[in-house]
Amino acid sequence: MASDRLSDSELRAWQALLHTYHQVIRTLDRELREGHGLPLAAYDVLLRLARAPGRSLRMSDLAERVMLSPSGVTRLVDRLEAKGLVERRADSQDARVALASLTDEGLRQLRKAAITHLRGIREHFTGRLSQGQLRNVASGLETVTGPHVPH
Repeated sequence: MASDRLSDSELRAWQALLHTYHQVIRTLDRELREGHGLPLAAYDVLLRLARAPGRSLRMSDLAERVMLSPSGVTRLVDRLEAKGLVERRADSQDARVALASLTDEGLRQLRKAAITHLRGIREHFTGRLSQGQLRNVASGLETVTGPHVPH
């Protein structure tokens, strides 16, 4: 029977994961907002669209990839569309399906913001760990979730 309490090492690992995630994500979000007027979630949407074939994704697929609810991604795409970074259109194969597409301006903004984002990842996370620690973190987390499959 499993204990009803976490061991000290379990609790330490769990708290370290939560605190690291919270601190790094909050810092990256602040830097992107201050430097580029983009919250981290918006940057993620632009990045996912840039990596997609034809720089377009179905709204439902986009919501799944950025881990937002369908209504959350709709509101975010509305804001990005108002800024001219994304456009929404009907799928030529199925008019009932809405696609989000990255505009040329969205791609320009993404490229500028990527410099800040990548620097931030290195400054606030990867640069604080040795190569061995990076391998161990990746290996440990992939044991829980499986290897990352880019989409």
